[in-house]
Amino acid sequence: MSNTGSFAPSQAPQNASVLIVNDAGEYLLHLRDHLPGIWEPGSWSLLGGGREPGDESLEETARRELLEEAGLDLQVLEPFQVEHARGVDGSAIAIQVYAACWNGDPESLHLTEGVMLRWFAPEIMPRLRLSPSTLDLVRRHAAQHARRHNSVAAHAADAAHAADAAHTPSPGRPGALTAAGEKTVLNVIGVHLYLENKLGAVLLGLRHPDCSYAGKKWHFLAGHCEQESAIAGVVREAGEEGGLLIRPEDVELVHVVHLSDGPGTRPRVQMVFRVRSWQGRPVVREPDRCLAWEWWDPNALPDNLVPYVRAAIEGIRAGRLYTEMGWA
Repeated sequence: MSNTGSFAPSQAPQNASVLIVNDAGEYLLHLRDHLPGIWEPGSWSLLGGGREPGDESLEETARRELLEEAGLDLQVLEPFQVEHARGVDGSAIAIQVYAACWNGDPESLHLTEGVMLRWFAPEIMPRLRLSPSTLDLVRRHAAQHARRHNSVAAHAADAAHAADAAHTPSPGRPGALTAAGEKTVLNVIGVHLYLENKLGAVLLGLRHPDCSYAGKKWHFLAGHCEQESAIAGVVREAGEEGGLLIRPEDVELVHVVHLSDGPGTRPRVQMVFRVRSWQGRPVVREPDRCLAWEWWDPNALPDNLVPYVRAAIEGIRAGRLYTEMGWA
């Protein structure tokens, strides 16, 4: 198979593969046999294969392939995303990719296909004989994995910081008193992508029901700023969440929503950026967060739209740069 970029087969996935990562951030790769007529002969790849008649789901396909090829029985497989590829005969193939954690020794596994299994760090993989699509897949998963780890660490740090501040407040800490007796509160910075197609429709994503924020609601392609500029953040989120390539020089700020969710919560500065030129088409790359991307007529937006997103769209269409919400 080979990566096809913007190509998307019309049929539902009939193949499954698994990204297996350990606690050190290394990924388990399978060295395939160097035989004619097979996909990617002599290359490193993910474990997986095609759906068989007895498989009730693609997760069952993935589990069967892991067991048959390597004797692996993993407790949890999480859907990661659907990859688009072409087979050796040129046919269109959609592959459901799952993600799993495992910390075992590949040497202890009984491999029935291929040459060997080995752990590799993502930074080593460009030196391997590895398809560009697989390398890109690993890099995207590694970035998301790191973001989640950093988010957990940040929440823990915030909790510790808040507890410490309650006992020994000092200027500059969230909730601390300045010399003038006023509170200093750090605001969360959010970055949002505003896209319009040629018909003037706006791109929105349907949030997964299990999302901690805005489950089952339509939202911009969005995320939080990390250790980066706001424009760098929206460029990164566009690629990670929607498979879109945008250039920093094409990004312009079109609206800001200063949002308060109520007393005791951290205010949020929601920055909305417009991009008029981009590469690729929207694809779901984080299915645990977003179920679908759709273009919506701004005059007929969905009822279950995140309120500040509706306010931002209305502000953009009215030519306003700034909106406040939730402030008494």
